Amino acid sequence: MANVSVAAEWQLLYNRYYRKPELYPLRWKNIDLSRNKVACAPFGGPIAVIRDDSKIVQLYSESALRKLRIFTSSGVLISDTVWKNPGGRLIGMSWTEDQTLICIVQDGTVYRYNIHAELIEPNVTLGKECFEQNVVECIFWGNGVVCLTEGGLLFCIPDFKVMRPCQLAETGAEDLPNCMAVIEPKYTVSGNVEVLVGVGDGILIVDEDGVQRVDGEAVQGPVQKMVVSWDGKYLAIFTHDGRILVTDINFKGVLLEYNCESALPPEQLAWCGLDSVLLYWDDTPLLMVGPRGDPVHYFYDEPLLLIPECDGVRILSNTSLEFLQRVPDSTVSIFKIGSTSPAALLYDALDHFDRRSAKADENLRLIQSSLPEAVEACIDAAGHEFDVSRQRTLLRAASYGQAFCSNFQRDRIQEMCKTLRVLNAVRDPEIGIPLSINQYKLLTPSVLIARLINAHRHLLALRISEYVGMNQEVVIMHWACSKITASLAIPDATLLEILLDKLKLCRGISYAAVAAHADKNGRRKLAAMLVEHEPRSSKQVPLLLSIGEEDTALMKATESGDSDLVYLVLFHIWQKRPPLEFFGMIQARPLPRDLFISYARRDMLSERLKRSYKGQDMVHHLDVFALVLVAIELLVVIHLIMEVAFLLWKESWELGKNPMASKGSPLHGPRIKLIDKAQHLFAETKEHTFESKAAEEHAKLL
Repeated sequence: MANVSVAAEWQLLYNRYYRKPELYPLRWKNIDLSRNKVACAPFGGPIAVIRDDSKIVQLYSESALRKLRIFTSSGVLISDTVWKNPGGRLIGMSWTEDQTLICIVQDGTVYRYNIHAELIEPNVTLGKECFEQNVVECIFWGNGVVCLTEGGLLFCIPDFKVMRPCQLAETGAEDLPNCMAVIEPKYTVSGNVEVLVGVGDGILIVDEDGVQRVDGEAVQGPVQKMVVSWDGKYLAIFTHDGRILVTDINFKGVLLEYNCESALPPEQLAWCGLDSVLLYWDDTPLLMVGPRGDPVHYFYDEPLLLIPECDGVRILSNTSLEFLQRVPDSTVSIFKIGSTSPAALLYDALDHFDRRSAKADENLRLIQSSLPEAVEACIDAAGHEFDVSRQRTLLRAASYGQAFCSNFQRDRIQEMCKTLRVLNAVRDPEIGIPLSINQYKLLTPSVLIARLINAHRHLLALRISEYVGMNQEVVIMHWACSKITASLAIPDATLLEILLDKLKLCRGISYAAVAAHADKNGRRKLAAMLVEHEPRSSKQVPLLLSIGEEDTALMKATESGDSDLVYLVLFHIWQKRPPLEFFGMIQARPLPRDLFISYARRDMLSERLKRSYKGQDMVHHLDVFALVLVAIELLVVIHLIMEVAFLLWKESWELGKNPMASKGSPLHGPRIKLIDKAQHLFAETKEHTFESKAAEEHAKLL
């Protein structure tokens, strides 16, 4: 009976079954798809809704101000904001792969929003021509868009991460195209985006370099609607005479042809996986056409939005979200009415076993040779189910069969259980991400966790990353930064305790990165307290410098024993503080003081003295005194002052060797002044009393 009830929900299209389970009854209220522009992200992503300003609609109890609202796939409101953007009417709206909402207005301005309805700066414009001619249509794909202007020009943003608009070749057509479709760059030979443009009685392929006209039996008369399949290999075409055609992307042959009852182009044309095409007109049943056989009709009394996925189509209405997909082969083999496949007999054997019937053993004997395949089919069918009780029953059947199967991979059931636990967690209506198992594998767990983080579902993201054995640092880091941003009223000390309680869960986490975020949000004291817990000096010291904690940075760099870090701090302080203050900081610290003296003696003073002594004009020796004064200003360190004093004294002796430095000569006075200056420098410290006295007597003797 269970098999009958399951298969009764299926629809047969030629030799393939399709099912349409309801994913969620939508929780939103007073949302009418016919009155709004709606953008739905693939892979069970969020839904953006804004009132359509191209339509005259009656306002009920709502504000006249237009609001951009973002919901989960279950209709739970995530965020909203008032739409105040200039630029004219909203022409197109779509989600990127990283769940950024792209909104393009009439003058070609591109506005970007995150999932929390926060505007991302800066805005981008498509160029002067778009501003002058106005955008009339936008065709989006995964991470790019093609825009058509009133003048028939095509502009493209190939990648929203780079946001560099470019103009495609001009079609030369007098009228605007009937329809357009995009072949993504990853599916083209050139690696550039190609646009299929339906003009006149044919189709043009347009890219940056030129225009090519399509010749083929599929193109016979005006084309009203086109859509490229998910894998970029096929093209569905709705012609002027009401035919739906499917051809390969090179137009080499017609794979499907069906005459529709209406010659009016459908409002929506979408692929359902790779096996069928959906056509939707207002006030008529949803039509599904396959390669052969009669089409299938689905009846609705409310407006619909078709959201193509890699393995089916999500159908969004005012009240519910459904998923139309081809029934997997493993599910068909088990639940098809009258099925005698090994998987169906295994599933039936479990039912007999639960009822304590001897027929369970009889079924197992019948399929003994095919038991591994039956177990695998039950596991695979469980993965494709959205109903949790049915998942459990199928996995019990697989486990039951595995007990009598010696050569089956034992961890296969465990892996599927792990996957289903993750999928069931994110499918919960409060989370609202209705991923199928194929979508989950294509999306990957890391991307799913990133999406949960961006939606501020940190606890679930943390549990999933821990469960699947992934690094939890990214989750905890994002939580900590979000907590700092959202906790402006919490005192620094209290917030520090909250943060440390969670940050210590992950070993090796970067406290410096969290501290940098705190400093960016104007909480310098909290940043200083956080960075104290950073064990890696290489990350700790630069951040301490950036938040103005030079003394602590110098201490930490000295404790690390890393000369490069010490030099980094020294040069930073040297540029920020006066020389005397700099001297006071390093005087009592032997390592920084000695490193700075070594650097200064080697790279600064010695080079300047060499350049001075190599001068050909003897008058250059008079510059030594000025040079020393500069050196004193630059190197206000006790040991270095003494070295300067010795250099002055040495310079006086060099002058003494010159016959012109004798008494009464022009150089005699400068020589005495150099010795006096050296004596004053020696007198600065008690350790050089003898040198000070000797220099004083030397000057008197001269």
